[in-house]
Amino acid sequence: MIQDLHDTIQNLKPFEYSVHHDSNLLDQQWVLVNGIEENKSVYTFRKDNVLEIYRENNIIETSWNIHFQNIFTIQTEDGRATVKAYFKDEDILVLNNQTKDEFALFINTTNYGDAVESVDDVQQYLKFKYKQKASKLIYGHEFYYISESEEFGPNTVEELAEKVENNEISPYCFVRDVHEDDYSKRLRIDDLIQEL
Repeated sequence: MIQDLHDTIQNLKPFEYSVHHDSNLLDQQWVLVNGIEENKSVYTFRKDNVLEIYRENNIIETSWNIHFQNIFTIQTEDGRATVKAYFKDEDILVLNNQTKDEFALFINTTNYGDAVESVDDVQQYLKFKYKQKASKLIYGHEFYYISESEEFGPNTVEELAEKVENNEISPYCFVRDVHEDDYSKRLRIDDLIQEL
């Protein structure tokens, strides 16, 4: 793997057949981020090793194979490429070319309503996806808060929002996750409420 890949995209997890194949890879619309401004390409990995590449109102049907662990071969109009597959999360796929010093970055737009046609669209997509994930994590999670130099909690965000609404506490009180030791992230109740 190229050294810069893990520096550029941190926390990559290698493709695991039992975890990723059916639920994350197959039948998903993977938009290739590399070169999206010049030529949008959507890859769909199908069963029976069929790869559909949609580009400029044209579908190219080609092939892909898993050799072992996270090593794939993909046949495109540019030839056969051997790649290692990684997931940043269920919505970001990275294919690292094993013979060239390059990688392809894909985003899963299967359940995304807006078109992704440019780098700005990719940024909007990522902002939308991570905001969704943040709010899912926040629901039911508990936080401590500091008010008038005293720590209280733990409380859920819903409980904190209710306290703010009832003027029991300020929305500008600092909070910390129950798994954190201090308030160094400088997160406030208002920040959490905005994610609800």
